[in-house]
Amino acid sequence: MIPALLSNYAPADLSFEKGEGPYLYGNDGRRYLDFAAGIAVSGLGHAHPKLVAALTDQAQKVWHVSNLFRIPGQEELARKLVDATFADAAYFCNSGAEANECGIKMVRKYFSTNGHPEKYRIIAFENSFHGRTLATIAAAGQEKLLAGFGPVVDGFDHVPVHDIEAVKAAITDETAAILIEPVLGEGGIQVVEPEFLRALRKLCDERDLLLMLDEIQTGMGRTGKLFAYEHAGIKPDILTSAKALGGGFPVGACLAVEKVAKAMTVGSHGSTYGGNPLAMAVAGAVVDVMSEEGFMDHVVEMGNHLKQGIVGVIDRHPDILEEIRGIGLHLGLKCKVENTLVNNKLLELGVLTAKGGDNVVRLLPPLIIEDAQVSEFINLLDEACTELENG
Repeated sequence: MIPALLSNYAPADLSFEKGEGPYLYGNDGRRYLDFAAGIAVSGLGHAHPKLVAALTDQAQKVWHVSNLFRIPGQEELARKLVDATFADAAYFCNSGAEANECGIKMVRKYFSTNGHPEKYRIIAFENSFHGRTLATIAAAGQEKLLAGFGPVVDGFDHVPVHDIEAVKAAITDETAAILIEPVLGEGGIQVVEPEFLRALRKLCDERDLLLMLDEIQTGMGRTGKLFAYEHAGIKPDILTSAKALGGGFPVGACLAVEKVAKAMTVGSHGSTYGGNPLAMAVAGAVVDVMSEEGFMDHVVEMGNHLKQGIVGVIDRHPDILEEIRGIGLHLGLKCKVENTLVNNKLLELGVLTAKGGDNVVRLLPPLIIEDAQVSEFINLLDEACTELENG
C-alpha cells in the first residue's frame, strides 16, 4: 500500500510533542534546541504566552467570515505595519508564495493601469528563492525548482547579485521591476550589500521601475531590524512578508506604496482565507511583541554573541567549517565537509538546524534566545565538529 501522504517531503523520523521557548520536546523523550525555528517561522519561539493568549481569545469569538465582510483585525494590523514601515497599504494572505504572487501581480497591474501593459518583465537574481508556485519558481529561475513543471512562466530575467552592470544590461522596454531578497536565504545566507540595494533603488528611480523586496525570511526582526531594507536606508515600492509574521500561524502580507496600491482595484486579487480573524489576532500580537523597546537590540546582541562563538569553533575545526556569514540571527555556517554531515550530527546531539545552498547550514534560532542557549549551541557545535573529525 502506498503512503497516504504525498511523498514530496523526506522528513526526519522525529516528531514533537510540545515546544517551550527555544526548545522542542520530541516523541523520543529528548529535548532539542531549536536553531531552525520552522525555517525562520517561530521567531518568538514556541508557546509564547502572548501569542497563545491572542489565539485562544480569538478562537472563542470568530474564526472565519471571508472578505465579503470587514475584518477589523486586518485594519488594525495593516495600520501597525504601515506605521512601522515605508508602506501605505497592506494585503493579507496565507503564505510567502501567495504574498509574492500578489507582489508580481501588483507590478503588472500598476503598469497596465498607467498605460504601459507592455511593461511586465521582472529582473530577479541567480540563486534566489521566492516560493513554490509556477510564477514564483519562474521568478527564482533555478533548474532544480523548474524541472518537470512544463513551460516556464514568462516574464523573468536573471542576473548575478552585486553586478549592477548586468542589471542595467538586462533592462528593456518591457522591464517593469526588480525583485530581490536582502539576504538570499535558500541560496546560502548570501547577504546583499547595502550599496547594491541602494544602487538598485537609484536605478529604479532613473528608469521608472518598481523595486520589490522579498522579505519572507529576512523580515520580522530576523536581521535585527523589523525589515532588512532598513539597513540600507532605502524604501522599496513593494515588500512581501510571511514566516515569522504569524509566529507559526499561516499568514503572509504584501505591502505597497500608495501609487502601486491604488492599481489593485476591487476584484483584482483576493483570497478566501487571507486575513482571517485568527491569523490577524496572532500576527498582531507578533508585531506588538517585536515593537517592544529593546527587542531588536536583543536580536543584534544575541547575533553578535553567536557569531563570535562560532568564529572560535571555526578556528578550532578548520577542516570541518569554513566561515560564518549573515546578519542578526539570520546566519549561515559554510562547511568544508558536506553540510548534511554537520546538520545530521547536530541533530544527533539535540540541535535542530536547516540546510541551505552553497554547502551551508542555516542557523535560524528564535529571536528570544538568551546567552544560555547561545553557549549551549556553541558547545554542541564544537562537540559535533570533534566527532566528525574523529570519523
